[in-house]
Amino acid sequence: MTESVNLSDTVSVIVPTGMLGAGVNRTQIQYGLRRGASAIAVDSGSTDSGPAYLARGVSKMNRESIKRDLQILMAEAHAAKIPLLVGSCGTSGTDSGVDWTRDIALEVAAELGIAPKIVCLYSEQKADDLVRKNGKGEITPLPPLGPLSDADLKSCEHIVALMGPEPYIAALEAGADIVLGGRTTDTAVLAAVPLMRGAGIAQAWHAAKIAECGGQCTVNPGLGGVLMRVGRDAFEIEPLDIDNQCSPETVSAHLLYENSDPFTLTEPGGVLDARDADYRWVDNRITRVTGSRWTPKPYTMKLEGARGGDFQTIMLIGIEDPEVLANLDEFHDLMLETLTGRIRKTFGDEAVRFDVSLRIYGWNGTSGRPVPRDTVPPRDVGVMFVVTAPTQDLANRMAKACNPYFFHTPLRPGIEMPSYAFPFTPAEIPRGQVYEFVLNHVVRTSDAFELVRSVSIDPADANKGALHA
Repeated sequence: MTESVNLSDTVSVIVPTGMLGAGVNRTQIQYGLRRGASAIAVDSGSTDSGPAYLARGVSKMNRESIKRDLQILMAEAHAAKIPLLVGSCGTSGTDSGVDWTRDIALEVAAELGIAPKIVCLYSEQKADDLVRKNGKGEITPLPPLGPLSDADLKSCEHIVALMGPEPYIAALEAGADIVLGGRTTDTAVLAAVPLMRGAGIAQAWHAAKIAECGGQCTVNPGLGGVLMRVGRDAFEIEPLDIDNQCSPETVSAHLLYENSDPFTLTEPGGVLDARDADYRWVDNRITRVTGSRWTPKPYTMKLEGARGGDFQTIMLIGIEDPEVLANLDEFHDLMLETLTGRIRKTFGDEAVRFDVSLRIYGWNGTSGRPVPRDTVPPRDVGVMFVVTAPTQDLANRMAKACNPYFFHTPLRPGIEMPSYAFPFTPAEIPRGQVYEFVLNHVVRTSDAFELVRSVSIDPADANKGALHA
């Protein structure tokens, strides 16, 4: 392996995976430590899987996976005497998500026989506080949303504000060994240590954006995480697996990820400008980036909020009938009309608000868009029935009323009654509550700390039952 050309005044951070709980490799962590890492930083959150996790305040990842990753990361960070930073704990970064991760970390610390100083950063917001800010015109919608009403704010089950790096830096400067953050921009938790230690501002933010998903910026994303090495005027991205590569193509491409503009990135306190960035090989594994710029802006924090709504019940069937398969659009429309009419006739005044949808997988179940006329009929399809109603009981009863029609409706009148294949009995599957995002806004703040609360914990004295933000 060819060593990279040295950068001046570099700060190196291990990014072991794109999301805590997705799996980390101890050998790779140790490689990054040998390469001079000053910290381990990892994101633990996402909105990718929808609003349910924020609305309910629960983690998408299972406890066992989080604990397994923390066992490796905490042990290696402790042995190397470097800090560990985790952002957006518990998927959505709610207070409960931070506390859940904190309790796992305390359990791991006890099992490892170590007593790191842990600082928890909380960024969940009270609706009433934001109502006051909204009244002052301090909250601005992001497209495609419009002005925000007080009722919308108060309807949210949980609201979080996305932190920048400053609270992490303050926690580290106060002596934290582990920082567990609430909702944070993916880049901020990675950029914190380089910014604290004097790396270039644009370089720290740009490196963090490239490394935010771990190995996704490598040639072979399945081979693990990366090491970001940040200097004052340039940064390098290196894979933690010696058989992997970070190429100029894969590194530059990641600025497109979850970003509407391939050249700029808005973060709390400023905007990254990568229009003049230059991506070049250092050797056959490492890419160096120069030319990034940073423009300071008034400090804002993005708000995310979600709420619960109506309830759903689903049913599933499989169809191989060649006549139906040759006329799926006609069949869909007939079935939908039949089921909607059945509910209205059966439930009368109870059917004031409901919705029925049919999703034909193998045809257009994913997109719902019309299929070109010359499309060849599939060999078979799966049809999912979804009914949405104000209560779970009503959704269940509506599904039961539709059951015989869903399983036995012929393509046309006069045809012998079919029986479509159903995989489960009972056929009605209560899906639970439907959730939706309400907030996609930014709020102006006086500084990076206005909406953040910090709590220090000493595992040696911690009483988990008494801990609270």
